[in-house]
Amino acid sequence: MSQSAPANQSSLHGINVLSHDTQDFSLVLGGPLFQFFRRAHLSDDAEGMVWRRIIVISLFAWLPPALISLISGEFYQGVKIPFLHDMAVHVRFLLAIPLLIAAELLVHLRLRKVVQQFLLRELIPEHAKAKFDAAIHSAINLRNSIKAEIILITLVYAIGFFIWRHYAVIETDTWYATLNGDQLQLTIAGYWYAFASLPVFQFLLIRWYFRLFIWARFLWQVSKIDLQLLPTHSDRLGGLAFLSGTFYAFTPLAAAHGAMLAALLANRIFFQGAMLTDFKAEIALTVIVTQLLILAPLLVFAPQLAQAQRDAKREYGILVMRHNREFEEKWLRQQTNTESPLGNPDMSSLVDLGSSFDVVQSMRAVPVNKDAVIFLAVATLAPLVPLALTMMPLEELLKKLAGMLF
Repeated sequence: MSQSAPANQSSLHGINVLSHDTQDFSLVLGGPLFQFFRRAHLSDDAEGMVWRRIIVISLFAWLPPALISLISGEFYQGVKIPFLHDMAVHVRFLLAIPLLIAAELLVHLRLRKVVQQFLLRELIPEHAKAKFDAAIHSAINLRNSIKAEIILITLVYAIGFFIWRHYAVIETDTWYATLNGDQLQLTIAGYWYAFASLPVFQFLLIRWYFRLFIWARFLWQVSKIDLQLLPTHSDRLGGLAFLSGTFYAFTPLAAAHGAMLAALLANRIFFQGAMLTDFKAEIALTVIVTQLLILAPLLVFAPQLAQAQRDAKREYGILVMRHNREFEEKWLRQQTNTESPLGNPDMSSLVDLGSSFDVVQSMRAVPVNKDAVIFLAVATLAPLVPLALTMMPLEELLKKLAGMLF
């Protein structure tokens, strides 16, 4: 990796020590679809035009079936679940899709800075910088893979309809399908819904899972480097605390999963008489899966952090013991010492060394904290809050929330 400034000047000229790939690292700026968006003026090199993409993609999925059902008379009546009353469609296409697209900009802006921190904090040894660059280059190549996106599209059309048909369809007459015995007969609007709208949504979702795989793979490769951790760093993570905040970038993705669950449950509550409490397992599973998708990749650094703490406790324990023995010998055992301990550097070094050892002792082996878990859980559950109104009036719900908070 080329450098235009010495490592010891990185604090003043940090950007100069970054390779071209490091500065351009992004999980979202690449791939055939991104290139298509650029040519269609729906994106730019800086992942701009987010609102334009949200409007175009959401309307592509939502508007045609709305117009077709309006023409065919299934927009607001004629079947048990007309288009206007189908909450799953509106939540999935007008809330979940915008969240999935909006997450791209946030992830792009935050994660590239996170990757740069490995070099700016001098965590990567000089001899391992080529390996670090190789990990970045591998992630970028995987992100840009045409074959990968073709596989994703194939998966969507190979199993997407099957999953939707067996796990999301309500067995009743709807705007998109009618029941003929045990057979599901798609309407004209239903064909667009099943083979255009849903595949777009499913592709956006599964592409995010692919990006999370790329991110987890990159972190795993970096964790195999013998990082120059600093156990006495005040962040209690050897200098890796910047990783703890990565969950903020994925907050819209967590909210999108909550919206997808809300879309699945809404029609069952409104049209099948189910209660929100009937889906405790589904809600808990969604929260857990979301946490694992976003936070689990950070756990790859746990072994190295734990080893750094063990080594530091042993080494600093010896240093503290040696220093304290010398201090005790000088100030408590030697009767001829007439110096005043007040303001003496020995006293300051005793305190400083003790503070450093306390930091080592409190060092954490997992770059995930309780705030991250709670924050992601709240983001995931937020889209489900309106469904809570089906169980109790808004006034009573607000009173219960106020009682919990205050």
